[in-house]
Amino acid sequence: MNISAPEELELEKKRKMLRRLKNRLVIREEEMTELRAELEQFEAQYKMEVGRLYADLDDIEAQIAEEEVKLNPDDEEIKKRAEEARLRAEESAEDADEENWQACTQKWNPNAEAKKAYHNLAKMIHPDLAIDDEERNKRHELMSELNDAYKDGDQKQLNKLVEEYRDSPDLVKGDSIGDELVRVIRQISQVTSRLKEINAEQLEHELSELYILKEKVRAEQLEGRNLLSQMAERTKTHIRKSTRRLKNIQQVIEADDIDMRERYGLNVEAFR
Repeated sequence: MNISAPEELELEKKRKMLRRLKNRLVIREEEMTELRAELEQFEAQYKMEVGRLYADLDDIEAQIAEEEVKLNPDDEEIKKRAEEARLRAEESAEDADEENWQACTQKWNPNAEAKKAYHNLAKMIHPDLAIDDEERNKRHELMSELNDAYKDGDQKQLNKLVEEYRDSPDLVKGDSIGDELVRVIRQISQVTSRLKEINAEQLEHELSELYILKEKVRAEQLEGRNLLSQMAERTKTHIRKSTRRLKNIQQVIEADDIDMRERYGLNVEAFR
């Protein structure tokens, strides 16, 4: 009768747990990939059908506010509303734009914590410290991730990389049962941590305005209604009304300018 040592039994138990967790992780990764794709597709559809209309409406409202300043040049409250309306219009236009390059052009100034995390991990994982080609390739990949996180100013990712490498199973050398047990325990910790990240990401998505709107659109579709089309039509109606209002204000301003030129020979526009 072959009786396994306690550490062998524990190792087998941990291996079974790891296999279950890995299977669960594969399923959750697939689910999150699908959710991200659905949200990206819905966001593109929303921007195309509704978002750009909202941006157009905000721009017209900003023009109205700016024309009202011309009618009331000394009213600070009206000036403030015009500035806020223009800012809102710019933000709407930026949100509706398919390509937002602002984040890419911002210069990042890393703080002391980021620099320390980068340099500490860079020293630990440098490819020149590898003992074979397989480890060298792994270190190159990790170094690339580290450089990307540092370049992007992603403090959260920097900290994550440091923690992952510190607890990496690859750092445990040796072929004893104890060594293998530690490696499996660390793998379990990594997989569990990743599952927690996925759950947190899913919750963040489900609480977002985009996800809530997507679910509303889906519910309306099941009832035979197109919520995005309804939103687009309502916005178009607002655009038409606001456009008429803008033209009316511009006509009033133009009439005032003509009256001032005819009465006093003054070009009012030059004083605005």
